[in-house]
Amino acid sequence: MTGTPTARSASLQALKKALVAGYPIIAIDSYEEDQVLSALASFSKSVYSSDKGLTIWDLQTGIIRNDKSIDPKKDPTAALDSMQEIEGPGFFVCKDIVSYLTSPEIQRRLRNIHLAFRGQNKFLFILGSDIIIPPDLRKDIHLIVFSLPDFNELQEIFSRNLTASVKKGVENRLTPDMVVQSVVSLQGFTAAEAQYTVSKVLWGLKTIGPEILEILQNEKEQLARKEGILEYVRTQYSIDDIGGLQNLKNWLEKRRKLFTPEAAAAGIHPPRGLLMMGISGCGKSLSVKAISSLWNLPLFRLDMNQIYSGMFGSPEAAFNRAIRSVEAVAPAVLWIDEIEGGISSSEMKGGGTGSHIFSAFLTWMQEKSAQVFVAATANRIDLLPAEIIRKGRFDQVFFIDLPTDKEREDIFRVHLKRRGNDPDAFDLTLLSVATEYWNGAELEHVVEAAMVEAFNRGNQMMQDDLYNIIRGTVPLARTMAEQIKFIKGWASERAISASIPDKN
Repeated sequence: MTGTPTARSASLQALKKALVAGYPIIAIDSYEEDQVLSALASFSKSVYSSDKGLTIWDLQTGIIRNDKSIDPKKDPTAALDSMQEIEGPGFFVCKDIVSYLTSPEIQRRLRNIHLAFRGQNKFLFILGSDIIIPPDLRKDIHLIVFSLPDFNELQEIFSRNLTASVKKGVENRLTPDMVVQSVVSLQGFTAAEAQYTVSKVLWGLKTIGPEILEILQNEKEQLARKEGILEYVRTQYSIDDIGGLQNLKNWLEKRRKLFTPEAAAAGIHPPRGLLMMGISGCGKSLSVKAISSLWNLPLFRLDMNQIYSGMFGSPEAAFNRAIRSVEAVAPAVLWIDEIEGGISSSEMKGGGTGSHIFSAFLTWMQEKSAQVFVAATANRIDLLPAEIIRKGRFDQVFFIDLPTDKEREDIFRVHLKRRGNDPDAFDLTLLSVATEYWNGAELEHVVEAAMVEAFNRGNQMMQDDLYNIIRGTVPLARTMAEQIKFIKGWASERAISASIPDKN
């Protein structure tokens, strides 16, 4: 299955093992309080062979059991004292105590409960999200992360709503593959969020077709907005909008179906990521956006400058939060633009914050299980530590060079067509010759500027309009010749060319 299809069941298994082991205090990190309570109620029946019910405390209602108040105490210290005094085995649940864990009074009571409940078939559960166990309690509390709904659960939610719409007379034009992609787009939502989202997307439709795929993906923008660190990137670019870079395109095409249930059933793991390095303006950012479009995966951009800004706490904590956030919405593409700006050789040697983030990033890339494809780009490739390009982190390292003769023709064709011009009305071969050693951004500028000139003249753009702009432009390759030569030399033995060389 897509994502981690047994994530929910693995969480339940971890909870079961914790109960068998006899941990007196178990913290459950989850955004889905209702789902956790339902699971605990089910385990309670199994453990005690009767419907004892859960003893639950929160700040609003005090202590209740089976929806009946048994103690109105709303103060957390008093509530813990009362729970400790209740005789007999049972499941005791504290909903709102996470924010009090640093209190010495709460810590003392939790230590006492740990000793009092040990071996008594009594268990205290602490519920919350983003739980951080204080150092003084780390030996007393067992932490379990309760995963978000897996593919099967989300598929059931989507199929149930789809069936309900069809019964109301709505025409379903989704193919089985589109249904799978729709469910993939829901990954990262809680069960409740998935239900809200599907209801909203399907509401008022006369026909349900492929257009809902983009709408479902765009719903993930809400998740990125809430976190603040990640930027959700809407993209209208397809792989056909990239001129040249055929080796890179072929690599991406071969992996476009590796995030599907069929690939998982065949035992094939999805790719971990790729690093695109090379000369500025040659299509690295465009290629990242095309990956998202080609694979039908949402794209999130991580700005390392934001990580180091201090706006989201310490850089280490901000980076960890960003990683957790993107894992929660997996499968997804994580775009780290100009990665050398946040992870460079000079920062590694300093042993400070940069080195800590670098170590955390390498460990995560090596061991991550969430289906997050990391698309990293770099311009100053000489600043990248050697460890980052070692196999096992990125699946491939591509070097994006200045476009070849054929690629420049392709780039002109793409930009002319995108702006409503007939590429066949222009001599692309001569344009390519006239722009030797130009990068893709400079070729796009030529078309844009020529369009402006033709518009002001009130005529259709002509070949001469393009030549006039070309003659008045100094390309990057001329002003930065030495640096480009160095980049090419550095990459020749460390990366695969993204382009297929022209045939002589």
